Amino acid sequence: MRSLQAQIIADLHVQPLIDPMLEVRRSVDFLKQYLQHNRQYDSYVIAVSGGQDSTLAGKIAKLAIDELRTNSSTKNYQLIAVRQPYGNQLDAPDAVEAINFIQPNQTVTTNIKTATDAMTNALRISGLIVDDMSRGSIKPKMRMIAQYAVAREHQGVVVGTDHAAEAFAGFFTKYGDGGTDINPLWRLNKRQGRQMLQVLGAPAALYEKIPTADLEDDRPQLPDELALGVTYDHIDDYLEGKSVPIAAADKIEALYLASAHKRHAPVTLYDTWFYHN
Repeated sequence: MRSLQAQIIADLHVQPLIDPMLEVRRSVDFLKQYLQHNRQYDSYVIAVSGGQDSTLAGKIAKLAIDELRTNSSTKNYQLIAVRQPYGNQLDAPDAVEAINFIQPNQTVTTNIKTATDAMTNALRISGLIVDDMSRGSIKPKMRMIAQYAVAREHQGVVVGTDHAAEAFAGFFTKYGDGGTDINPLWRLNKRQGRQMLQVLGAPAALYEKIPTADLEDDRPQLPDELALGVTYDHIDDYLEGKSVPIAAADKIEALYLASAHKRHAPVTLYDTWFYHN
């Protein structure tokens, strides 16, 4: 195993093999314990896009809420799913299917098109170009504004969908979908997330579909693997300690080193980690 590979695996806490149902149980208990120890909150809020990650995190959160409602004298615990299309969502049927599988206590829709376009126009009036990549960064930040507004009104905690096969590359928007309160999928790679959805009985279409962040207008539904420049099979193998082609390993390690700032809290003068990368 390459030396940096061992460090990355340790940093992200990836296991080479999992018992899918045991990992479901670990995540459910984790979410339950958080609300039990932070009693000012009684809800989880999660954005559901119709992809694998939000489907899994949403279902796990609902299982935790159901158990809390069953074993508690209060019935205030709830899961609130937030649909957040930008205009018309191309894969909207998948989002509906994910909602039906998760069965949240409430569903809220906050279409971000008006807010995103208004911010884009305001920036352009200020003299900025705001290209398609910049717009793609604004969208998840607008989504997070809405999620925290929903959470504020419902004494809620915002659930993230980040996992090891994205975290290694910082494949999330800083202070957008990366700006959450709790991440129950952290430690899992993409393959392991699929295994967990399978044992939970999720519709196969939701975990077999091609993963996409779908943030760019010029390249709608751009597959994650094209954006990353490496396949999830190679990423998952690498994170499980297996050998992968040298070009894939080099790409994974380059992405990891370049994205260190996205996995770290804001830097202060007491931090030295960035000197060594």
